[in-house]
Amino acid sequence: MAGKTPIPTSNSALIAMIADEDTITGFLLAGVGNVDLRRKTNYLIVDSKTTVKAIEEAFKEFTAKEDIAIVLISQYIANMIRFLVDSYNKPIPAILEIPSKDHPYDAAHDSVLSRVKYLFSSDSVASERR
Repeated sequence: MAGKTPIPTSNSALIAMIADEDTITGFLLAGVGNVDLRRKTNYLIVDSKTTVKAIEEAFKEFTAKEDIAIVLISQYIANMIRFLVDSYNKPIPAILEIPSKDHPYDAAHDSVLSRVKYLFSSDSVASERR
């Protein structure tokens, strides 16, 4: 069994990442990385030289690909493209904001958590009864 490459099936999917180098390295060591035939990776390493436009393009590319099930994005990077993250409303790929080493997680800025809070709030229940 060792050394055999698994055959991709129609139900296999990837995790894409947009994060700092340390976070990406950790996930790559865990085996999340992928490079396709066109030498495209499933991650974007963001550093001080990365432009917001490059982050936007990577986010749009990852959310448009059919073989990606989850997009992990560091929360401080998601804040740079908050308008894109908040306007994204498809269930797959799911967008998950994660903390990074230098930037702690802030629940107040998490778009998924704010949507869940709204769904379970009294405001949303009252508006459904009208």
